[in-house]
Amino acid sequence: MTTAPLSPLPPLRDVIAKFGLSASKSLGQNFLLDEQLLDRIAAIPGSLEDRAVLEIGPGPGGLTRALLRAGARVTAIEMDRRCLPALAELGEAFPGRLRVIEGDAMAINHDELMDEPYAIASNLPYNVGTALFVGWLGGEAWPPLWTSLTLMFQQEVAQRVVAEPDTSAYGRLAVLAQWRAQPKLAMKVHRSAFTPPPKVMSAIIQLEPTTTPEGVSAKMLSRVTEAAFGQRRKMLRQSLKGVPGALEVLVQLGIDPTRRAETLSVAEFTDIARGLSRS
Repeated sequence: MTTAPLSPLPPLRDVIAKFGLSASKSLGQNFLLDEQLLDRIAAIPGSLEDRAVLEIGPGPGGLTRALLRAGARVTAIEMDRRCLPALAELGEAFPGRLRVIEGDAMAINHDELMDEPYAIASNLPYNVGTALFVGWLGGEAWPPLWTSLTLMFQQEVAQRVVAEPDTSAYGRLAVLAQWRAQPKLAMKVHRSAFTPPPKVMSAIIQLEPTTTPEGVSAKMLSRVTEAAFGQRRKMLRQSLKGVPGALEVLVQLGIDPTRRAETLSVAEFTDIARGLSRS
């Protein structure tokens, strides 16, 4: 079901021109203007009818429009105050359905802000996208209050999220995303779809939480993967020697300490984190 605005919305290019919204390189902004593409993105998480959705960095409100048309109740966090008048105008077209928070999404507790189960859908600002993603995956309480992530990344980053062991893209992001969720590459987006066009291609990741392996601390897994992939060319006996007890746990698990981090499966990393959590 789609929800129509009270009055016809002007083309996004006209909104950008009206409010003088040139994309800010320092804020990692690239605007998506293709409304059909935006509607396809909003459809990725399934029905949004009356669902609470958190959007980070809405800019002039392209994806926001699509989420609202899909029936969502949207909370948008925007730190670029130049965009606030355009978002206020959009809110008037969808009364009571758009809440705009001016602020830094990295400094806001999203669960407290939303206070109900919510989906996250964002064309993430490139400069904070990975940090936000790791934060959403890093809570000890699981399942989280968020029910799904639909996120646009640079294609290279997206491929790192879904990468398999023993590939060049496999690393910390893959382990943190896959140990208690099932990320998938939902859509590739050509650079020409953006204004201004970025230098790289983009892709959308869709992720829903699954169960957490028992006895594994998210904080410990984060520490182990940071150490292991921080020196990914080195053997585990070198990269993990700064993590107390790690080498002993490798022996207990029968994991060869001469292996490199990229050869370990997600399950092996969670076994290591579990062993360290017990020691």
